[in-house]
Amino acid sequence: MIHSIPNASIVIFGATGDLAHRKLFPALYQLYQKGHMKENFSVVGVSRKEYSHEEFQKDVYGAIEEHTPGAETEKIKKFASHFYYLKMDVTSEKSYHDLEELLNSLDRDYSTNGNRLYYLAMAPSFFGTIPTFLKSEGITNTEGWQRIVIEKPFGHDLPSATELNKEIQQSFNENDIYRIDHYLGKEMVQNIQVIRFGNAIFESIWNNKYIDSVQITSSETLGVEDRAPYYEKSGALLDMVQNHMLQMVMMVAMEPPGELKPEHIRDEKVKVLRSLRFFNEEEVQKNVVRAQYGEGKMKGETVPAYLNEDKVDPESKTETFVAAKLFIDNFRWTGVPFYIRTGKRMAVKSTEIVIQFKQGPMALYHANKEQYQPNLLRIHIQPDEGVSLTLNAKPKGDTSDLLPIDMSYNNQATADMNSPEAYEKLIHDCLLGKSTYFTRWDEVALSWEFIDRITSAWHNNPDASLTHYESGSMGPVEADEMLQRDGHSWWEPTNLRKDCD
Repeated sequence: MIHSIPNASIVIFGATGDLAHRKLFPALYQLYQKGHMKENFSVVGVSRKEYSHEEFQKDVYGAIEEHTPGAETEKIKKFASHFYYLKMDVTSEKSYHDLEELLNSLDRDYSTNGNRLYYLAMAPSFFGTIPTFLKSEGITNTEGWQRIVIEKPFGHDLPSATELNKEIQQSFNENDIYRIDHYLGKEMVQNIQVIRFGNAIFESIWNNKYIDSVQITSSETLGVEDRAPYYEKSGALLDMVQNHMLQMVMMVAMEPPGELKPEHIRDEKVKVLRSLRFFNEEEVQKNVVRAQYGEGKMKGETVPAYLNEDKVDPESKTETFVAAKLFIDNFRWTGVPFYIRTGKRMAVKSTEIVIQFKQGPMALYHANKEQYQPNLLRIHIQPDEGVSLTLNAKPKGDTSDLLPIDMSYNNQATADMNSPEAYEKLIHDCLLGKSTYFTRWDEVALSWEFIDRITSAWHNNPDASLTHYESGSMGPVEADEMLQRDGHSWWEPTNLRKDCD
């Protein structure tokens, strides 16, 4: 059940940027047009550009038109009329006095009761600065609630993340800090809990007695595009593994919470990280593969290697692909490998979780049991949303062979209903004060501690651990060999198999 949002003012720092245009404005509009946001709200866009309120509202209108097909003209105009703009230097005290004056007037005009949500869609270098000024200049000193949303990356290692967290917590309580990971807003990521805990058929076999392995793939067809300055400092490990990939591992591996409350759920996720085996340098070399994409063909056209992309250092050791074999050393998962892989310029855009169950007594049906596919539970996160279960059955005729069959549910095929965009769900939760699908500080700290071990090993041996793969492939051969040593292979993403059929 989706509840109506209380009256509030929303301040978007970085309101003229790409994230606001593509994601935040359309997400807010969807909440508005569905009736979850009533008329008592205001949005203040903050940036260094010279804009009037009217020019900003035209930008908002254009963003909705572009990214929300079928939106009604009058509805968009009415929605955009709630938007205001403030040119602001976020390092200047005076700018915050101007912001306070505008917000106080909007409190009166829209009866928002001092409730304020601050969204930092800015460069990470300002993540500590803005909260500090909001507090010191008295903007958060209202009778209403004050919440702050922070995009990734939250630091670049454990020491920097710890320092940033201390700085923010001097201005906001932990319960009012919403570290956003848009993967946690995706419908099927949230559905992992329901699939597990809402179906006894799965929860009773969700352990190392019945599960052989888990694979999580998040592949992109795009290259670095115009993100090279950021990507050169992060790479796939920091951009994807430290947050999105580890979050999906936690959702699959967590124990049932005592109650479906934010703190209970987040407690169980943290327990997974505490059970995650932290690698030493030798184990990193054995269990983690990193690579860069080379030249290749995408949709029939030749695309450049990473080293030839604009603004990329020609001597760069930045990885665009990471695959890893993870171990969760607890009673439920001991002995079950978790294989993860993520990369750019791969054959298909797909995010998918594959639960591979242990083989049954295939020898009863055929001497060559190797040819039969094990039972698989696939959770399709994007671009398709849904779940499928692969079973074995007997084909027609006088034969003892087995035929794998898929039982599938496509969430987007339900009548007249597509899943809400991830940002729509997460902003809605922020405004309601629901923190279930946001990362708590101890999650962030533990994930950085795990990642820092890998980063340190790579820095100590920068050349030996870096390999390459052809653009348009599914990654380097070394990632395949890592699984082959265990008698496994990567399962092809479902939409790649469809393309090949």
